[in-house]
Amino acid sequence: MIFETTPLYAVPVALIYLVLWMRVTSMRSADGVSIGDGSNEVLLQRIRQHGNCMEWSFFVLILMILAEGMGAPSMYLHISGALLLIGRIAHPFGLKIGNASHPLRYVGNGTNILAALNALVCLVVNLLA
Repeated sequence: MIFETTPLYAVPVALIYLVLWMRVTSMRSADGVSIGDGSNEVLLQRIRQHGNCMEWSFFVLILMILAEGMGAPSMYLHISGALLLIGRIAHPFGLKIGNASHPLRYVGNGTNILAALNALVCLVVNLLA
């Protein structure tokens, strides 16, 4: 089987992931922190931005690739992929220490939940068909 839709979203999400990783690594290097955050709140924030990207990206992309492999319509995969991409772009800007209710945090979390639910419904529909 050739996967055509999911990779369209995996590539930009992977680039976002790598940018967030580089932000963590460069700050760790500059501050001489090998493991953890060294009690640096900015580094902690960057670690969580990167970690959240990893957690959601892999989860949603796995659901998408399974749904695509089962023959889910590409329109639904594009919906999940677009929501994931919007969420991954918005969330790091909204994940702020001291502001748990930043609007971009809600956008990031909300779109990723919707992306996961959409892909999950695709899987369930294909399992029951």
